[in-house]
Amino acid sequence: MGPLKWALLGVLLSASLFAIDSVELRRNQPTERISGSAGDVLEDDPVGRLKVFVYELPSKYNKKILQKDPRCLNHMFAAEIFMHRFLLSSPVRTLNPEEADWFYTPVYTTCDLTPNGLPLPFKSPRMMRSAIQLISANWPYWNRTEGADHFFVVPHDFGACFHYQEEKAIERGILPLLQRATLVQTFGQRNHVCLKEGSITIPPYAPPQKMHTHLIPDKTPRSIFVYFRGLFYDVGNDPEGGYYARGARAAVWENFKDNPLFDISTEHPTTYYEDMQRAVFCLCPLGWAPWSPRLVEAVIFGCIPVIIADDIVLPFADAIPWEEIGVFVDEEDVPKLDTILTSIPPEVILRKQRLLANPSMKQAMLFPQPAQPGDAFHQVLNGLARKLPHDKNAFLKPGEKVLNWTAGPVGDLKPW
Repeated sequence: MGPLKWALLGVLLSASLFAIDSVELRRNQPTERISGSAGDVLEDDPVGRLKVFVYELPSKYNKKILQKDPRCLNHMFAAEIFMHRFLLSSPVRTLNPEEADWFYTPVYTTCDLTPNGLPLPFKSPRMMRSAIQLISANWPYWNRTEGADHFFVVPHDFGACFHYQEEKAIERGILPLLQRATLVQTFGQRNHVCLKEGSITIPPYAPPQKMHTHLIPDKTPRSIFVYFRGLFYDVGNDPEGGYYARGARAAVWENFKDNPLFDISTEHPTTYYEDMQRAVFCLCPLGWAPWSPRLVEAVIFGCIPVIIADDIVLPFADAIPWEEIGVFVDEEDVPKLDTILTSIPPEVILRKQRLLANPSMKQAMLFPQPAQPGDAFHQVLNGLARKLPHDKNAFLKPGEKVLNWTAGPVGDLKPW
């Protein structure tokens, strides 16, 4: 791009930012409500629409694991822990399994961390199998449906495929014993073996209190056009390049590292949350998996998410109008990011910001303690309630068996 074009682009950017800043929404100003069924669904109250029975498992499946490594409370897979805590005191919980619509098995399968805090999924299949064997042996409810009225929270990179590398996750497939259950997971990608039909896609966990402490004054202008902090290459796991993020992150760096409209770096500054609140657009590219906490952070801080992950299934997509609040860019179009983003009219940007400023939008992305109306906990319950009543095929005939208890890799069949 020549000097003249850069000058013209600078004028355009300055004008856009001035327009945005001059009418930018503040937390004490009106916001735009989502129209139609999406907004109504987002504000649904699940209480009274379903009852959940929580299995009481031995503490080795949950509490003891957490006691061993409290770091699990703060990593992006922590939804499995907080969902358990929420359900124990939720008004939808029933102590009478005979009246339950859904059954929940609290297993902390991601709470096995490396010294660097990365979850290891290798014990997870055996742990999950062990828990299912336990409930099937001690309660009659699993056996009457083989899990069709049960739900499990599986927030691994690739859900119940239980591996962090996609090719190995695909090779493994979803744990056979979970084939009839409803999976509540962060992973979502259309036409992928690790996303079964009927799953509920949730946001990754992001600590609400930590983000709240980083809020900046309302009138701070959004002076950064495009913002991103994170890896562009993963040399340790992808030394030849091109496989990590399917090359999309590398394309961002190679095309825009010297572009003044793009504030991008591998450094993660202490002002990261503050910087997102100063940005108009925040890049949310895929990594090893299509999702990341950046999506939650962008929504919370009112930064328009630029979603670069082909075929991604986004959290609570039946309630949150992602097309209206975000910008979707195909992975192959990353080299045209500057043109795509600078071509968006200011009035479109402003409307996306108004929608992002809606408190119900932000609430739906968080797992706060204590729970709040409309938060991610309630969106999960809404998703479960919308699946009721169960299909008649969920209930098996006496003596009927569908699942193969000996299917899967040999290592998964070992005792846990």
